[in-house]
Amino acid sequence: MASFLIKDVRIFDGEAVIDNGSVLVKDGKIAEVSTTPIDFNGKIISRSGHTLVPGLIDAHVHIDFGNESGLAQGLRFGVTTQCDMGNAPFQIHQLRELVKKGDCSDLKAAMKSATPEGGWPAPLLKKVGVELPPDDNNLETEEEGRKFIHDGADYIKLLHESGAPFAMDLPRMPTNVIKAIAHEAHKSGLTSLAHAFTVEDTLEVLSLGFDGTAHVAFDKPPIDDLISSFQKNNAFCIPTLAVIGSFTKDGRDLQEKYAHDLRVQKLLVEGGQEKLCKCSAMTSASDGSLQHGIETVKRLKEAGVDIICGTDSTGLAPGTGYGVSLHQELELYVKECGFSLLEALRTATSLPAKRLKFPDRGRIREGLRADLVLVEGDPTEDIRHTLDLRGVWVAGEFSSHYSHGL
Repeated sequence: MASFLIKDVRIFDGEAVIDNGSVLVKDGKIAEVSTTPIDFNGKIISRSGHTLVPGLIDAHVHIDFGNESGLAQGLRFGVTTQCDMGNAPFQIHQLRELVKKGDCSDLKAAMKSATPEGGWPAPLLKKVGVELPPDDNNLETEEEGRKFIHDGADYIKLLHESGAPFAMDLPRMPTNVIKAIAHEAHKSGLTSLAHAFTVEDTLEVLSLGFDGTAHVAFDKPPIDDLISSFQKNNAFCIPTLAVIGSFTKDGRDLQEKYAHDLRVQKLLVEGGQEKLCKCSAMTSASDGSLQHGIETVKRLKEAGVDIICGTDSTGLAPGTGYGVSLHQELELYVKECGFSLLEALRTATSLPAKRLKFPDRGRIREGLRADLVLVEGDPTEDIRHTLDLRGVWVAGEFSSHYSHGL
């Protein structure tokens, strides 16, 4: 693995800012971080006026059908770790083999999501022409729930979807089975997450012991019981405002703004710009709104609940794009949800690493993976500088897309 020194840069280390510092990388890891000169005989990158940040983490994606283009595009946007929140285990194994070849995001995965027969996402996938094979584990008993914990899973994901925001009436698993899944996940040392889009569904999964939600409720404005339930359980939330904006069509203007940004266009796969301009339009105005989700995120943040940046990007969902939607999500946190610039950056670096239990990344600290992003300008003063990308490294390996720049 290559060794190199990055110097004369502002550093956001995942928690705080170092105004002028240096980072030495050896054998794929961060060997030294210093505010004084580092003596090094090798490749040196000096970039005054630039900022070095930890590799960004998108805490909620679905990489479709073992397709490496999602991992590659994510990396071009500075997302060095993508967290798949539900996929066929064999597809995750295929994707992990692709990761070994390099030049793409690292992958974390829930493997298969827990859902009852006929439950979410089968109706959604059917709508876009994808038929799921028969489920070999419908999780109807507590014992089946306990056995659900998959080998190779980095965390556990439950789909708890009533279908109310989508004019559907969907089956959900019995509460005793859900509780068994959460209990077994904790015994295995794994974080448990639950898909829930409504206040009622969210309250239920939090009461049954889940560590966090993979979406924010958007069916109605936040209520006090919802906020206190997150606090009581020390639970976190991955809002996925980007995909909620697509569902409700409330996010169209922001989607089009990013789709027509020249910095974005050159990083998208073919057809990505057109896809980003579309909305999935899954709900009507009476079913909920992006504003409800924003208000809930704002209330949760004010109450001290951890917010983690995730987008629910998938090739099947119009209005989203691997990597790019994370930058859109960060802008919403800053401009609509009351986050400071540093607070927003933490939601995509140190906080997901902490809450999803990835101790080797998310910060620029000695001994951690050299997952790094170099941007021109200062994203701690203007969040849109996260798109002024000049270099991306995964475990010390430089992305070939930026090889002309450094």
